[in-house]
Amino acid sequence: MTTQNSTSTAPANSREPWLKKDFKFFETITLRWADNDAYGHINNAHYYSFFDTAVDGYLFTNDLRQLISGDLQTLVVASECRYHSQVSAPGVIQVGVRVGKMGNSSVTYEVAVFIKESDLAAAQGLFVHVCVNRETQRPAALPQSFRDAISK
Repeated sequence: MTTQNSTSTAPANSREPWLKKDFKFFETITLRWADNDAYGHINNAHYYSFFDTAVDGYLFTNDLRQLISGDLQTLVVASECRYHSQVSAPGVIQVGVRVGKMGNSSVTYEVAVFIKESDLAAAQGLFVHVCVNRETQRPAALPQSFRDAISK
């Protein structure tokens, strides 16, 4: 894991599709017929659910969720998505997750949707978590244990 986008060939706001080889973690998601819209492709709103599922998978797989618990929790404060090509159900997608930036209380995850047939992202974006005090809901510093673990 890295706290900077050091392996990426394109910045987070790039208009070019990200490459599958630049991601080490992938969450596999089976597409449902209900994910398609009237035009026969995945409705744009569903991508945010895919991002959320993939980031949570990344946190659980790497035992990071337990490091932000007790008096702390994370909230999604921003997300964005850029679409490059259509995806349709039925099928399976892989959602790549990597850490793009880590601030005092926030982590920006870069996420990308890949279909089996392509090494180029069909969609890509950002998903931002802010660590907050559970009681006050005010920003709190990311625990050092989380910082250390995510930097490995």
